[in-house]
Amino acid sequence: MAQRDALADVCATMVTLNTTEDNVFRLLLVRAGPDVHAFVNRCPHFGVPLASRQDHLLQKPGISISCNVHYARFRWSDGLCESGECKGESLISVPLEVQPDGRVCIARDPIERQ
Repeated sequence: MAQRDALADVCATMVTLNTTEDNVFRLLLVRAGPDVHAFVNRCPHFGVPLASRQDHLLQKPGISISCNVHYARFRWSDGLCESGECKGESLISVPLEVQPDGRVCIARDPIERQ
């Protein structure tokens, strides 16, 4: 999906995954030092993308990400909405694995690893 070192530190980066020929799925990768977290690019209030493009993404690096439709503000660390109409709800987190070579991948199901 991405190389950790290619992601700007203390920044949210939008990545696009092609799920089918006509459908794309966007994630926000949030990097802080060696840690990378992912959230689905979807506001829990209206179900719309937080942003349609990287340059539309509203963020206070290291602090918050905001929906550019109605400006709900989500905590950087865990995606919890701190202000706005969906206060108390959270962005959908996507579990990640950072490989020894720095590749960031969606984590496999723990049951499949056994």
